[in-house]
Amino acid sequence: MRVLITVEYKGTAYCGWQRQKNALSVQEVLANAYFKLTGEKVTMHGSGRTDAGVHALGQKVHFDTSSAIPAERLPFAINPLLPQDIKVKDAKEVSKDFNARFDVKRKTYVYKFYVSPTESPMLYDFQCHLVTVPDMTLMQECAKRIVGTHDFLPFQATGGHVKSTVRTVYSIDIDKTDDQYSITVCGNGFLYNMVRIIAGTIYWCGIGKITPDDVDKAFETKDRKLLGKTLEAKGLYLAKVEY
Repeated sequence: MRVLITVEYKGTAYCGWQRQKNALSVQEVLANAYFKLTGEKVTMHGSGRTDAGVHALGQKVHFDTSSAIPAERLPFAINPLLPQDIKVKDAKEVSKDFNARFDVKRKTYVYKFYVSPTESPMLYDFQCHLVTVPDMTLMQECAKRIVGTHDFLPFQATGGHVKSTVRTVYSIDIDKTDDQYSITVCGNGFLYNMVRIIAGTIYWCGIGKITPDDVDKAFETKDRKLLGKTLEAKGLYLAKVEY
């Protein structure tokens, strides 16, 4: 049967989702735990890659198995074999033609940062530390310029390789509680480091380093230099994947 699982993980200790030769990945840890549970070697297919330090609240993963363990019981069976920073939240059987990566309709990411003169040990692994208080109105205006269907080439970091850089961002919501901020971005797909560049651009607009009009110019000219910096990986969460 083909099984679809939802995985939550803290990405701090890992090189990212994707298995690598010289570093430990979330994909490898999951596959190893499943082998310990069933004696079966399976390939875990994620909905997409997350980079080193990036977290996930709802990474979707499919794999094929001959195990007799009912899919809905899998979380209870495998979680004791997983480290505390990776857990399977739920599981279900899906059709043989389902693909966790290629059937995605939309993804939602959340970027979290806090503004303070000093770093917080309690937030260190989970949010980006910034020191200048941003203007919410400017950030929201910047977000409006990003929403829509565009060629997001200037929002792609060096190293990205895709056939098309056209993507649709359905919504961007910005929330603030005390000195902590979250930027929630929903789209049909994302380029390499795209959400971290979106978050950095919105923040830079908020502190006056660039203007919302610079975002329009970046889309027109494809000039990455008109946008904000790429914020740290540790503030990024893959929140939701929809099919």
